[in-house]
Order: sequence, then C-alpha cells, then structure tokens
Amino acid sequence: MRAAVRDRYGPPDVVRLAEVPRPSPAAGQLLVRVRATTVNRTDCAYRSGTPAVMRFFSGLRKPNTSILGTEFAGVVDEVGGGVDGFRAGDRICGWCENSLGAHAEFLTLDARSLIARIPADRTYAQAAPSMEGSHYALALLRLAKVQAGDRVLIYGASGTIGSAAVQLSRSLGADVTAVCGTESIARVAGLGPDRVVDYQREDFTRGKQRYDLVFDAVGKTSYATCRHMLEPDGLFSASEGWGTIFRAVFGPLVRDRRVVFPFPRRDAEGIRWLTGLVESGEFEPLIERIYPFEQIVDAYRRAETGEKVGSLVIDVDRADELT
Repeated sequence: MRAAVRDRYGPPDVVRLAEVPRPSPAAGQLLVRVRATTVNRTDCAYRSGTPAVMRFFSGLRKPNTSILGTEFAGVVDEVGGGVDGFRAGDRICGWCENSLGAHAEFLTLDARSLIARIPADRTYAQAAPSMEGSHYALALLRLAKVQAGDRVLIYGASGTIGSAAVQLSRSLGADVTAVCGTESIARVAGLGPDRVVDYQREDFTRGKQRYDLVFDAVGKTSYATCRHMLEPDGLFSASEGWGTIFRAVFGPLVRDRRVVFPFPRRDAEGIRWLTGLVESGEFEPLIERIYPFEQIVDAYRRAETGEKVGSLVIDVDRADELT
C-alpha cells in the first residue's frame, strides 16, 4: 500500500510517499481503508519533534513510527476478533493520535478509539476533519463547564479548533463572539456565532463586553492581554503556549484559578455527545483545501504557516471517488 512516511524529524520535506506492507488487524482492532485524511498542527509537531516534549511520546532521537496521521475517514475493511458494533463496509471517521498511521491507504486502530459513523449525505473529504479540532474544543468547553447563556469569545475562529469551538459552543446554547481576520468573516459567520469581530479592523480586547470564557484557539494572545475581558468568575484558555500551561498548573497555588488548560483525559459522556453531533451532521468542519495524496508535503508546508482557514484534507483516493 502507499503511505506518507518519514524516518527522521525535520521540515515538511522529510515526508515522502512509499510502498509499505499493508497492516492486519489484531484482536480488538479495525482495518480501515482510508479514503481521506488531514494534515494538522498535531501532525506537524510529531513530524518535526517540536516542541521537544513531543519526543517523549514519539521517540527521543528518532521517530518510533514512520507513518504519521491522526485523523481519517474511510471504510471498515476488516474487523478483528472480539469487536462488536462495527462490520466491514461501515463508513467511519475518527481520531487515532495514540497509534498514528492515517497518512496511508490502510490503517489499523483500536475499535474503542474516537470513531463516528459518517452521515449518508457527507463525503469522505467532508468527514475526514471531524475529530481533531472538535475533540480539542470539546475538552476545553467541558473543562470550563460552558452552558446555555454563557458568553464565550473565541479568538482564531477560522482555524480547525476555533471553528469547531464556535459550533460546539452554539450547540451548548452559549452566546458566541467569534474573532477572525477580514478574509474569513463570511465563512466564520456561516458557522452560526452571535457576532463576528474582524481583528484586523477592530481591537477585540477593547470592547465593553465581559465573558465567561475567552478561548485563544491559535495561541497568539495571553491571559495578561485578555484578563480585563473576563467576568469575575470567567476563565481564559489557549490551545497552546507554555505560559497558559504554567498558569493552569501553578495558578491554583496562589489562588488564581482563572487560567485553565484541557490536559488530555477520557471523557466518555463528552465523546458520546460529540460523536452524536458528527453522526447527525450538526457539526460540519471548515475546510480550506483538498490536496491529492501526492501533494501531502505541500499540505504540511501550508499547515506550518499558521494561516490556514479550517482544515487541510488529503484525498488518498482519486478525487472522483470521494463520495
């Protein structure tokens, strides 16, 4: 089978297409024929080995696995022993950060992974970016206990995580202010926020509104910048940044609990809610571009710019088969 592989850490050019053995499912696993995948910030971190902490998970000196890819959409090709709930032919999408391997024509993963069935009216390309941004956004919203009536501001609302956070916040009944650049205004407005702020024309930190949650989905602002925007019990979080992580861990020691960071944990109830939104079609990922598999390195280069709007999808099959 074809796969995008790399045998060392480095820039996008370390990735190349190669023929590798097709995997077989073990007990408790699914073998999935991957029809579409994505390139996201998580993939870039695993590929480059930066920040350095990533290497504790992926290999200190060289990568433990050659095939990257954390997100996919495809068809169940084979079911391993002891698996209930799935059968060959099921159209599914999912998230496989623990095992990686989605940048290939076939993928094996634990049947207990974050997996959803693809709605009948959604293509594989549309379904592939359903889980990466949404599960990060879900973790933050659950940690912040966002509920109906809360006022939420999302900075970086045109990105994968930000666009997911807008939609999930609206599903929870929150009043949502989305912040993005001029070129993304129309697309972000289509996600259903109550208002959209163009940060290139207006300083979103100078408004009079106060929020129960300010979420920086791109890691480009700070608690110090946004603190005055919070309600007395309001919270701040960012999707990345050591300053946010440090404050989230050590803030409670000095009685400052206003910065939170969604460290990974298994949230069965939240995952059921998220997969329900995906399967019903209520959550629709924002997509910037679909690349052919042969141009996956170009997708990595685009992801590295930090300027993409939504997700970068990789067409593993021919484009006319993405149905």
